[in-house]
Amino acid sequence: MSVIVRSVIFNVLFYLNLLLHFIAAIPTLVLPRRAILKVATFWGRTNLWLLRVICDIKFEYRGVENITPGPLLVASKHQSLWETFALLPLFDDPAFILKRELLWIPFFGWYAWKAGMIPVNRGKRSQALADMTVCGLEELAHGRQIVIFPEGTRRAPGAEPNYKYGIVHLYAETATTCLPIALNSGLFWPRRSFLRYPGTIIVEVLEPIAPGLDKKAFAEQLTQEIETATARLIAEGERELARNGLRKVSAATP
Repeated sequence: MSVIVRSVIFNVLFYLNLLLHFIAAIPTLVLPRRAILKVATFWGRTNLWLLRVICDIKFEYRGVENITPGPLLVASKHQSLWETFALLPLFDDPAFILKRELLWIPFFGWYAWKAGMIPVNRGKRSQALADMTVCGLEELAHGRQIVIFPEGTRRAPGAEPNYKYGIVHLYAETATTCLPIALNSGLFWPRRSFLRYPGTIIVEVLEPIAPGLDKKAFAEQLTQEIETATARLIAEGERELARNGLRKVSAATP
């Protein structure tokens, strides 16, 4: 079966699966917060199963021993929609930082609010940072893991990194350990494309960065560690694509 056919079948089932979970999750709106997180995690696992069965896309988590219990700042590379659900099973009580406009989407917004996700009004700039910090401190005090995509949006594999100030501000203001995450999901689930390429998506949880660094040192270390590991994972993924007879799909490809 061709990549195009597999991709079409997967996308139809992906959105059908999403709709079914939206409906099934309605009772969680009156249940404790963790109920919707359990539904979301189960939804993520079913998506991973669909990817494996239909598109021959597998996944591998590396470095999970670096995940410590309790409050954490999790700074993940963001290349694809894939990591928005595939990171859920890694953490006990994650709270994703997301743009405020997502809360306006029916069902999704209701569940994100119920799950205690942290909305950010990007238009407010400095006020947005202050609001994010207040919410972050509150969730960290409850032992949650704050998941943030430091570049703010999806970036194609190999694209020039564009880290925002938000993660630096959170690290400095919350004095919390930061857990960097590298991945190569964009090779197999590219942004702005319906195609899904067979292969193995790798997520690598890197060594935690302890609190206490100054902002400049932290920003440099975080960027260097995530980008170095991501480049290695992209190269590994591109070799797998080549073995499968597929061309490179990273932004660094001529």
